[in-house]
Amino acid sequence: MANTLSLYRTVKRLGIPDERIILMLADDMACNARNKYPAQVFNNENHKLNLYGDNVEVDYRGYEVTVEIFLRVLTGRHENAVPRSKRLLSDEGSHILLYMTGHGGDEFLKFQDSEELQSHDLADAVKQMKEKRRFKELLIMVDTCQAATLFSQLQSPGVLAIGSSMKGENSYSHHLDSDVGVSVVDRFTFYTLAFFERLNMYDNASLIRQLMINENFYDLRCISLLCLVVMLNTPKVVMPRVLQADFR
Repeated sequence: MANTLSLYRTVKRLGIPDERIILMLADDMACNARNKYPAQVFNNENHKLNLYGDNVEVDYRGYEVTVEIFLRVLTGRHENAVPRSKRLLSDEGSHILLYMTGHGGDEFLKFQDSEELQSHDLADAVKQMKEKRRFKELLIMVDTCQAATLFSQLQSPGVLAIGSSMKGENSYSHHLDSDVGVSVVDRFTFYTLAFFERLNMYDNASLIRQLMINENFYDLRCISLLCLVVMLNTPKVVMPRVLQADFR
């Protein structure tokens, strides 16, 4: 949960408003009776930043977070009663960031410990999105064990996929908060956030240039040389030309 809320906070800081963000949280640990700090979630053991503040707008929570609903959000195949605020209102000119984290394995990501999003489910949804002109460029980031296997069926153009681990690899937590008794953030997300925290909303430098001049990139590379997997599915998207401002 802290992984997702951390990235949510970061993209908002970089200028993306809530009305252009769909936030899905399967758990409500902020209000869980076992949470020592009610209505608070932290990604660091010093507890300086509460990620679950007053300005968090959760679009789907708890039982609403299912594979079916997730795929409906991507493809736009909603029932009539679903409000606009819960829909991905994108078009053929949109640049979309899709971030997923949780428990994963060989070509799957678990939902609610009861069902799985398979690699072919994701590939089919992305294909539908492309056919329905729901994006121009799609950046997929996945922080799970064997994350890269979730991309194995992707064939649609205009897709850039980044995973925290390859087939047969685990994706590890970064540090433990002994006060609450759990690990609060994963390594890949921790260093990704450290990189993005160095950016500002007015910077149009390419992502690759930002990576190469940022010391946190080398921290990420050192913790696991094989765990940063980048898959580019189109010759039209050149990594040095992908700007952070494209996603606003």
